Amino acid sequence: MAEPEVRISTDTAGESGDVEMAGDDVVEVGETGLYADAPGDEVDEEPAVETPAARVTFVDYLKSPIITLLIGTGDSQTTLSAHQALLVKSPFFLDAISPDSASPKRSIALPDSDLEATSCFLEYLYTGEYFPHKLPSGSLQTDPAADAIDSSGDQLLKHAKVYTLAEKLGLPALKTLSHSKIHLIDSTAVAEIMYARYVYAHTKREDTQIRKPVASFWGQRSHVLRHETEGSFRQMCLEYPEFAFDVLSFVLDTEEKREERRRKADEGDGGKGSARKRQRGV
Repeated sequence: MAEPEVRISTDTAGESGDVEMAGDDVVEVGETGLYADAPGDEVDEEPAVETPAARVTFVDYLKSPIITLLIGTGDSQTTLSAHQALLVKSPFFLDAISPDSASPKRSIALPDSDLEATSCFLEYLYTGEYFPHKLPSGSLQTDPAADAIDSSGDQLLKHAKVYTLAEKLGLPALKTLSHSKIHLIDSTAVAEIMYARYVYAHTKREDTQIRKPVASFWGQRSHVLRHETEGSFRQMCLEYPEFAFDVLSFVLDTEEKREERRRKADEGDGGKGSARKRQRGV
């Protein structure tokens, strides 16, 4: 079969790009060239370029609807307000507000929430921090209204309440921030036992992030601090058996590790006997 003759018109009056063939078949030439769309030829398709998402500005947050938060109950109830676009960063509020529904909520009651902790949460939403801030040096910003040493437990409890609120609202970054501030506070034994009581009353057993340091603190110092708490330590152990168990576990684990180091030291000395046997002869 003879090859079809191809004639490309050079008529500039109608730049249609049409191609005429001497045979019965006519192939149209597009902008990509001759036979680019001919049957049987593979055409490389360029991958689709995704359009980058528009940056959400702070003004966009401020343009969103105002949500009213009712903190507490009765005469002590306090009304706070915040922008919806910021609140829904929390899975808790995203579910409570349901912004995609036909009639999203504009008022949310939080009868069991602590006012100060909630205000710290809102400050964190708008600024990424809450007072007192963590300084680049690793210390906490000075609070003129707070004592240098927390003797009442108020400073420890402030951050502990932010921690438990962050857990409820589904904000792990805020949990980490508040927990890091707890360890930067100088306190007394009385303040520490109040903090321990709150932790074991308001956190889950598996929340070792906050419970383990509490048990470690009392496990290392309980032989001294229990005399300063005037029976509160004993009451704490009776009221929260998990606290007593965690402290005891820490003490026993520490002693077990100490025994293991002694055993290895004895083996390094040529196996002259265990530390336990030597103590019997003291």
